[in-house]
Amino acid sequence: MRRHLHVVLIYNACRGAAPEMPEDNGSTDELRKFVRHLARVIRRLGHRVTLLPLANDLMKFQRRLTRLRPDVVFNQYDDVVHGALYEMRVAALVRMMGFPMTGSSALALGLCRYKYMAISLLQGAGLPVPPDSRMIERIGDVDRHHWKFPAIVHPAQEHAGIGLGRESVVHSARAMRDQVRTILREYRQAALVQRFLPGREFNIGLLGGQRVRVLPFAEVNYTKLPPELPPIMSYAAKWLTNSVEFKKTSVICPSAVEPKLARRISRLAIDAFRAVGGWGYGRVDIRLDENQQPHVLEVNCNPCVEEGVALARSALAAGISYPRMLQMILEAALERPPFDVDVPMLPALR
Repeated sequence: MRRHLHVVLIYNACRGAAPEMPEDNGSTDELRKFVRHLARVIRRLGHRVTLLPLANDLMKFQRRLTRLRPDVVFNQYDDVVHGALYEMRVAALVRMMGFPMTGSSALALGLCRYKYMAISLLQGAGLPVPPDSRMIERIGDVDRHHWKFPAIVHPAQEHAGIGLGRESVVHSARAMRDQVRTILREYRQAALVQRFLPGREFNIGLLGGQRVRVLPFAEVNYTKLPPELPPIMSYAAKWLTNSVEFKKTSVICPSAVEPKLARRISRLAIDAFRAVGGWGYGRVDIRLDENQQPHVLEVNCNPCVEEGVALARSALAAGISYPRMLQMILEAALERPPFDVDVPMLPALR
């Protein structure tokens, strides 16, 4: 018999400093709509749900969470400040307070945001990553390396396509310097430079705690993009509904993949997720090189759980309904990852 839980759903209620565009699906207003829908679905599972926003007052948040005494915290806290690691700190606080939490640990979330650190960890574990992966902290550092083009230049501490655009795939050292300069100036962080891989791109959804289930592959389809636009999941392709990138980029799920390659991709996705300490649910982005060999682009430990897209779309292709997927995420939180311990902390000030 299913246990009825008190679920506290936490999310980021702080608006970003920059004004938001009406066509931006990643806006704060869209986030709040999603959170309310998520709460309704969890209630339909028979659980009691309390919404707990966090903006700027961490002590108030801690006091409220202490009073609520949830059975589990459904962690939907995500950063809006470029390069910030508040989501790591919030996850650490929840676990230090002794409450089970959905998704991955603070350490895993932090690793996924420090992209060069995550790539280095995966490479050290013997997993294939894009060649020539380097962190560039000064424009002059570009000239210290021999590059094979094309290359792709990302902000080193962002996610959700932030900082990826039409100029991100470069074909010369001069263009690379220009893009690194943009990242240093606009995002105030280092750039991650990697060789651009020309093959197929897959989003591999994962569900479960001790036993991880690989969901049907989602393949990003760039074939309708104009040739002058790079085939990448840029911010525009993910969120800006009026952009050419959004309109011309689609996802095929389930994707048809030759069985031997599918087995290799599945094993690679699980190994990458485990290597960074992922738990409960996740997504691993994999792209093929010119020889059809898979490489890990990124591990996303707490990916989007919006209904009908991304992870939920892959789950549905496996016959897992949206409510069932959320229930599986809650169950994995109660299962608790290995080496997870309750760390005593001082009570919140009253």
